[in-house]
Parts: sequence; structure tokens; C-alpha cells
Amino acid sequence: MFKPSREQARQLFFQTWRKYRHHEVLSGIETIALEVILQHHEYHSVLENAESYLDKDYLPEMGDINPFLHMSMHVAIKEQLSIDQPAGICERFSRLQKHLADEHEAAHHVMECLAEMIWQAQRNQTSPDASIYFDCLDKQLGFRDKTKTG
Repeated sequence: MFKPSREQARQLFFQTWRKYRHHEVLSGIETIALEVILQHHEYHSVLENAESYLDKDYLPEMGDINPFLHMSMHVAIKEQLSIDQPAGICERFSRLQKHLADEHEAAHHVMECLAEMIWQAQRNQTSPDASIYFDCLDKQLGFRDKTKTG
């Protein structure tokens, strides 16, 4: 499994943005990263200033949102959906997207559940558990199913 360092993950976004702006050919993962970048106009100025943001720390306790983590989570979700891994993610995403009528908003809901699964794995020092991911998604879907029909 490819586990990029923080710098490598950030360089992917900086490099993708630079290549896009210079009309250069993108690799497979860069194509996915560009889709995410183009959905997040609020991060374009960050991506144009690698010197200032390559090593920047984002502190949640200070209210900081890490744009690189956010975009990386989007990329991870797109990759999961492209191969339906964990098995069943595509069906859940499709149902969520149908209820929300917005792919990007659906991805943000999935992101919350993915983050929960990762947090649980880190806290418990275990491998990520898809059942935690799916339980979270199923709760969101169940709530939405009830509000949609009720």
C-alpha cells in the first residue's frame, strides 16, 4: 500500500495544480486530484503558494481546516468508489447522493464516516474497520430515509 508522507501528499496537489495551469499532461492520480481541486476554489490560492504552505501546520483546536487533508480524503473516497472497496461503498454512496441530490455534499458525509473509522483505528491502534465506516453511513442513510418518507 502506498503511504505518502505529508510532504509527498501535499506535493501531489501543488504539482497537479501547477501542471494544470501550464497545460501539462497529468498522471492518473493527478487527474483525480485535479477533479477535487477544481471543486475547491477556496484552496486555489494555497496551491499557488507552495513555499508558504508545504510545511504549514493546521491546528483543529485553533479552528484550522487542513486543505490537504480535506482534498486527500476526497481523493481516497473517489478511489474507493472507483473499485467499490470496501465492498458496498458504491451502493451506500449512490443512496446518499440520491437523497442529498448533490455529489459533493454526499462525499462530505462519507468523509465524516471515513474520518470516524480512521480515528477509531488510531485510537484503538487497530486496522481500519469497514463495519465502523458502514455503521456510520447506514445511520446517516437511515435518518435520511425516514425524513424523506415521513
